[in-house]
Amino acid sequence: EVQVVESGGGLVQAGGSLRLSCAASGFRFDDYAIGWFRQAPGKEREGVSCINNSDDSIYYSDSVKGRFTISRDNAKNTMHLQMNSLRPEDTAVYYCAADLLCSNRIIAPMLNGLGAWGKGTLVTVSS
Repeated sequence: EVQVVESGGGLVQAGGSLRLSCAASGFRFDDYAIGWFRQAPGKEREGVSCINNSDDSIYYSDSVKGRFTISRDNAKNTMHLQMNSLRPEDTAVYYCAADLLCSNRIIAPMLNGLGAWGKGTLVTVSS
């Protein structure tokens, strides 16, 4: 069974930092393009960042570029999202996922892909 579990969310003041983690089981992160998404209340899910397994290229949405850093630990089969300079508009439930379309134009799950989504972790940034 493929499974991912996110952790590390919480309440932080604007300007603060959080580090999200994602652990995978049933598959290897380094076999797929992987990444992070978020969904704020009343909004559509947004691709935040991704890493390609083919060449380790990394992409960020414009809204987080320069503030967030994605990384992958192949030995531990985990993925992280370091979030700095957080803003109230970063408040959302954050999800990790694998088997993505990952480029500077799109961060999205593959159709008929692995389908490994966690329950998410809530990040709340207070002003």
